[in-house]
Amino acid sequence: MDAPQYTDLRALFRDVPDPRKARGQRYAWPVLLTLIAAALVGGQQGLRAIAQWVTEHAEEVRPLVELPAGRVPSAATLRRAVRAVDVVALEERLARFVADLPLPPSPPPDPTGAPAEAGGPASGWIGQAIDGKAVRGANRHGARVHLVGLVRHGDGSVLGQVAVADKSNEITAAPRLLARRDLSGTVTTMDALLTQRALAEQIRRQGGHYLMVVKTNQPDLYAAIDRLFTECVVPEATDCAESATTLAKGHGRLEVRTLERSAALNGYLTWPDVGQVLRRTCQRITLATGEIGEETTYGVTSLPPQAASAAVIEALWRGHWTIENRVHHVRDRTLGEDAGQVRSGSAPQALAALRNGLLSLLRVLGWSNIADATRHYGASASRAVRLLSAAPSRL
Repeated sequence: MDAPQYTDLRALFRDVPDPRKARGQRYAWPVLLTLIAAALVGGQQGLRAIAQWVTEHAEEVRPLVELPAGRVPSAATLRRAVRAVDVVALEERLARFVADLPLPPSPPPDPTGAPAEAGGPASGWIGQAIDGKAVRGANRHGARVHLVGLVRHGDGSVLGQVAVADKSNEITAAPRLLARRDLSGTVTTMDALLTQRALAEQIRRQGGHYLMVVKTNQPDLYAAIDRLFTECVVPEATDCAESATTLAKGHGRLEVRTLERSAALNGYLTWPDVGQVLRRTCQRITLATGEIGEETTYGVTSLPPQAASAAVIEALWRGHWTIENRVHHVRDRTLGEDAGQVRSGSAPQALAALRNGLLSLLRVLGWSNIADATRHYGASASRAVRLLSAAPSRL
């Protein structure tokens, strides 16, 4: 049977299993999820604020969400709902919803001629970043909540998220996150912690390519790449040696990034399906003081030289930071995840999952500044509910 498709978030909420016993139910399960999500998109950050928002806007949203006459869900009711939700089912359905969203509007061409940001058709590959994030607000109260997400480069759509199991780490969570996905046409980027042979093999089995940062946690691989780029060896034609440099100015700094690539080690390394090894040098110049800092990082990718130039590889490497800049940072600072006090049951992951889905939807609708979006929907409770009720193509 084909998996259901969801035209809007309220349709998705109707498909999330209701964990409650039938006896004593006063509110439909999708109604509770809709109210929580509407409060989140309206800028409410914690369960206490969500409950107050629901109480104060009950009469405005009642006809839109079919609240029973004269009744309003209490803070305790909303708290129990978000604690009890089946987060695996919620994450699966949100991932399906995001996968079916249209791509956000493409930015105009860069007049400087800089390469297209990886993650869209212009680069030839769909970049997707995998990385972990601790929910610090919950962790401050003794809960251990660490989530690993998969985010598309460029637009920041969250394609999936799983929780790290107790007494485990991101290395065991990442394979679960990628399991059963068709990775054809994608390049999965990750930091050095996830540079693991088994994960590289899994990505290749599922039809995708990888781009991994290499540090000393893989000592043999690191030593081989370091030796190649630091010894004075004249490259041969078969090495496909190439470099690409980009410049960026912002936050009072000038950054000069140079990526060098080589296929010289392809026949020697035992790493799965090596296509190129990489050295990326980032020079940062503080404009006010002239101070110069430099960082050199190594990498490995399964993309062969014929499939991706040095400029494309550099764009993919740079695109990895989408997960931090457009998802993790926004959830923490704009949506208040790190300041939250929610810590019991499934609540921290459930709220993170809803924030991910809302971020992806807002970006598709053209919101580049999420703070502006939350102020817009925070100004009208009915507007926030209607956002969840309409398909993106009609908004």
